[in-house]
Amino acid sequence: MEPRDIVAWDGDAVRYVDQRLLPHEIRYERAQSAEEFEKAIQTLAVRGAPCIGVFGAYAVALLRQRAKNDAQFADDVQRVRSARPTAANLAWAVDRVLQAANALREARAIHDEQIAIDDAIGANGLELIPKGAQVLTHCNTGPLATAGGGTAVGVIVAAQRAGKKPRVFVDETRPLLQGSRLNYLELSDAGVDAVLMADSAAAIAIERQGIDLVIVGADRIAANGDTANKIGTYGLAILAAHHGIPLYVAAPRSTFDLQIRNGAAIPIEERAADEVSGFAHTRVAPPDARVYNPAFDVTPHHLIAAFVTEHGILRPPYGESIGMLEFAPRLPFAHRVPQ
Repeated sequence: MEPRDIVAWDGDAVRYVDQRLLPHEIRYERAQSAEEFEKAIQTLAVRGAPCIGVFGAYAVALLRQRAKNDAQFADDVQRVRSARPTAANLAWAVDRVLQAANALREARAIHDEQIAIDDAIGANGLELIPKGAQVLTHCNTGPLATAGGGTAVGVIVAAQRAGKKPRVFVDETRPLLQGSRLNYLELSDAGVDAVLMADSAAAIAIERQGIDLVIVGADRIAANGDTANKIGTYGLAILAAHHGIPLYVAAPRSTFDLQIRNGAAIPIEERAADEVSGFAHTRVAPPDARVYNPAFDVTPHHLIAAFVTEHGILRPPYGESIGMLEFAPRLPFAHRVPQ
């Protein structure tokens, strides 16, 4: 599946792969209204912070074409912008398209840039993966999550193509199994030696399988380096620190929110109880079970060894290295799509 097939402009709609059906079925859907865009994002038919950003950018371009008046357009855009509060890329992309003279051109530019950015992240992170490394990763960070080449998975695939032959332990990523359904699929399609495991097996895997490093993506990164990512990442960071191995975060500049000082200010989305109380549309918990279902957790910056970005590898002190991103220029486009 090519990155441009995951989310695409389709004339009078935005076409996307319904990721809820993977790996068993590849189905393309089309969204035209604010309600359809919002639903696609909230139900995780479209997911992954950079991919949501690309989708949101195209959504604003289409809504601008279809809007009957400014008030309706503003309301529609706000529905899209707030569909998932934790991911920084969504609001960033929506706001960028809103400020552009040509909305569709800007949305396409964001998609073009994401592909180029992911290529740069993969190349920059290559040095962090030793030859024959045993790697642990979490959630989904490949093309499905970015509409490009991927962040953490992009680094792993770059290492595979460079002949480093990493072996990757893939957390299933409860409760919605983005690791087993999506990450494992993308890694195996890329020829990477992948091993699926339960999230709760991470500690013994680090201890007995000789894990060399953990690499993950991110949904929002504060100015001090505190990082929101899929629930379970904070626990992996603690395990990595205990065992003396590095945890790396791969993410584009658009995921860094320099207006937020630390992780305490990152909004954490809480999702529906039935994602935890049931499995595969079958309820497994008692009918009166109360549920806590945060979609993300926040890893403190001191547990992160480095960030891999399109502008290079950022190391502590993060107040300085992340602060430099404020002045970083956009990467040049790898290519342009006809307007």
